[in-house]
Amino acid sequence: MEKQLRKKLENKEILLMTHIVLGYPSLDVNREVIEQMVSNGVDCIEMQIPFSEPMADGPVILKANQEALAGGTKVDDCFTFAAEIIQQHDIPFLFMTYYNIIFKYGEEAFFKRAADIGMKGFIIPDLPPEMGESFLALADKYKIAPVLIFTPTSTDTRMEELASHGRGFIYCAARRGVTGSKSEFGDDFKEYLGRCRAATNLPLAVGFGIRSKEDIDVLKGKADMAVIGSRTIQLVESEGAEAVGPFIARLR
Repeated sequence: MEKQLRKKLENKEILLMTHIVLGYPSLDVNREVIEQMVSNGVDCIEMQIPFSEPMADGPVILKANQEALAGGTKVDDCFTFAAEIIQQHDIPFLFMTYYNIIFKYGEEAFFKRAADIGMKGFIIPDLPPEMGESFLALADKYKIAPVLIFTPTSTDTRMEELASHGRGFIYCAARRGVTGSKSEFGDDFKEYLGRCRAATNLPLAVGFGIRSKEDIDVLKGKADMAVIGSRTIQLVESEGAEAVGPFIARLR
């Protein structure tokens, strides 16, 4: 995946990654939203397998998780849908979820099925590398990138440790807390991104509160990829899936 992203960066100042919650509001709408995203220039998509206690997610994504589960979305549904989507679109796709999902499914079975359908990476916010030795070994075995997360409270030493286990790219949370709220990009943020860059040679993706072209413009020259999550979910709720494409197009 890292090679794919670096190839895209040869022609773009910054890449875009988007986030959807599978099954919210339905898999049919997910399909339409992904089509809108890809056709308007999104470079990478993380597909969240819904979980009952998504600890890193704010109210928008939390609600989407709860409603997807209430609607009956199962892990098998997510795999079947992902297999279809990966065949249709030539960009990297990742699964984002929480470790309990993988543990209950069976670690190796989860990795094997993901590899078989062409999944490029996993983002698992509640699994630190100290507790994920077998997870990291399976990631290497099945050539699926374990994407690790830096936060503003990460020390330089901790960033280097995380980076030593990460592959694909590093996800840099723009601020403390959960997803959704708007982030501020002052001097503290610039210093933080400088520390992120010093800790790793992997591409840097910045998420949490990225909502507009202005936010993305601030990241140019400092990060390699901007992550849009809650904002597109809100658009689907308020204006429908057809609003996502024009919104993505305006971010460039």
